[in-house]
Amino acid sequence: MQRFRTRSRFMFSSLALLLLCCAMLTNSKSNARSLDDIVESGTIRIAVYNDYPPFSFLEENEAKGIDIDIANEIARALEVTLELVWMTPGETTEDDFRNYLWKGHIIHRIKADVMMRAPNDRSFSQKRDDVGLLVNELVHMFAPYHRESWQIIHNTKTLPEVETMGMFQYHTIGAEIDSIPHFYLTSAFGGRLREKTSHYATNALAFDAMKIGEIEAVMGLRSQISYLSQFVDSSQFKLAANAFPLIGKQKWDIGLAVHNDYRALSYEVGDVVTALVIDGKMQAIFDKYSTVYEMPPYYQ
Repeated sequence: MQRFRTRSRFMFSSLALLLLCCAMLTNSKSNARSLDDIVESGTIRIAVYNDYPPFSFLEENEAKGIDIDIANEIARALEVTLELVWMTPGETTEDDFRNYLWKGHIIHRIKADVMMRAPNDRSFSQKRDDVGLLVNELVHMFAPYHRESWQIIHNTKTLPEVETMGMFQYHTIGAEIDSIPHFYLTSAFGGRLREKTSHYATNALAFDAMKIGEIEAVMGLRSQISYLSQFVDSSQFKLAANAFPLIGKQKWDIGLAVHNDYRALSYEVGDVVTALVIDGKMQAIFDKYSTVYEMPPYYQ
């Protein structure tokens, strides 16, 4: 019996030591970190969305895109090496904050130091839950770097101009499935546009359908639509200048986010982003990917 107790204590102690070491190793590798920790380690982890052109994507196993270029500029300014954390989007932005900034994903538990493409909106950052607590109290959103909006591209041979959204009661249009444009086209105006609306897995596939005449137009984010427009005949396919009644926000700003404990990091990174915007380098980065750029009002 004594031998059994001794062996049990030994096994329990060994297991406890193993769990403690694993926890220490996990914390050292995956936690979001302060500016001092980042500089000391020589590496900054920046989260970008996976397969999300023109912002972050792989081309022949090389990371490319607007957000990749901005992340490289941040790492260069801090004199550290960039480590990309590729994000799979959750159902909401709050899910992405939880999975990649303050808690870690249930599988990999890796947390980034900085997250790209976070909303930069006071009402969103101050949103409260049912009991009055801040929904995103663990996240600091800062440094807007571009203003996003909606965009339609159309085939001028069958639809010379897009004067109003009402025209899509009679002309076909496509959108990425389960996106805001898709819900808008199928539910706004009493559903009168639904019959002429088709959905596709991606905007790129919607463009393919437009090129072969399956649909006459595509609606999506201005950044993505303008980026994809470089791959079609510009004499035939044109970016429209119409408004989008009943869609809610016509324009909104996109910025960065860090864990709320690391404000000093946000100040340093924010200075880098501000310089990129003011000096015109942000415009040049968007131009590199043939993507329409609009400076956020914050800098004007």
